Amino acid sequence: MLKLKFKNYILIILIITSIQTVSAQLTDLARIEYSYIPKKNSEDSFKRFRTLINYPIELKEDTYLIVGGEYSNIDFDIEDHYPFSTENLSRLHVIDFNLGYTFKVSEKWRLGAKISPRIASTLREKISGDDIFINGGVYAINDRTKDESVKKPYRLIVGLTYNSTAGIPLPLPFVSYFRRVNKNWSFNLGVPKTNVKYFFDEKNIVQLYTSIDGYFANIQNPIFIDNKEADSISLSVVISGLGYEHYFTKHLVWYAYTGYTLSMNNRLRDSDREEVFKLDNVNTFYFRSGIKFKI
Repeated sequence: MLKLKFKNYILIILIITSIQTVSAQLTDLARIEYSYIPKKNSEDSFKRFRTLINYPIELKEDTYLIVGGEYSNIDFDIEDHYPFSTENLSRLHVIDFNLGYTFKVSEKWRLGAKISPRIASTLREKISGDDIFINGGVYAINDRTKDESVKKPYRLIVGLTYNSTAGIPLPLPFVSYFRRVNKNWSFNLGVPKTNVKYFFDEKNIVQLYTSIDGYFANIQNPIFIDNKEADSISLSVVISGLGYEHYFTKHLVWYAYTGYTLSMNNRLRDSDREEVFKLDNVNTFYFRSGIKFKI
C-alpha cells in the first residue's frame, strides 16, 4: 500500500540523460505530456507525446523498490527539401523500463540506485541490439523539505549517472539543489532544469526556467549522404522561458511551459556518433504542457 510519507523519498525516480530532458518533477508517479517546437524559417517541426508511470513497492520500513516505464512518440515533421529521403525519420519511439531501489541510511540521508534499459529507434523493423541502450545511476539524497525545524527547507541530490547514448563511456556527476526561500519564493539549481518559482499560493505557481530537452534514436534503415552512412539522429536544445503550474488537488497538477531555444543541435550521426549532416538548427519557439499525478 502506497503511504504518503513516501513523498519525500520517491526522488530516486530520476531519468538522467545528456540530451533529453527528463522530468524535472522528481516525484511524478504518472504523467501525460505534449511538446511542440516549430522550426523558424522552415516547414519542419518537432512534436512529442510522452507518458510515464512509476509504482513504488514497500519492501520494509523506509526501503522501496520502484518499477515503471516511460514512452515517447516523436513526430518529426520534415517538410523542407534535403539531399536524401526523410521518410525513415518521420516517427521515432523512445521506451524506458525503470527499476529503482532506495533505502534510508541515516536520519538525514537516503541512498538510491536506478537502471533504465531503453529502446530508442525508428522501429520500422524488428528490434535489434542497435536499438537498445542502458542508462542508470546512483544517488544520495538529503531531503529536508518537510522538516519543520528547518527555517528554509531544502533538498540536495548528488550522484553519478551513466547514459549509453551520451557517447562518453564513463559515469558523469549529477547535482541538484532545491531551497524554499520563504512563503512566496523557491529556487532549484541543477540539470536538466534550473528555475526560480513564485507562489501566488500553494495552488498557483509561476516560474522562470532554463532547461535541456531533446532525443537520441537509432535509424534502422541507415541514410547514405555523400558516401557517409547516418544511422542515428539526435536533437539537443537549451530552452529558457516562463512556466505555470496549477494544483487541482494536492497531488494532481496541470502545467505549461513556453519559451525560446537558446541553442539547438539537430543532427544525423554515424556509428561513431560523428556528425554526418546538420538539420535545421535555427533557434525558435518552444511549448510543453501536460498533467501529472505526484506524491
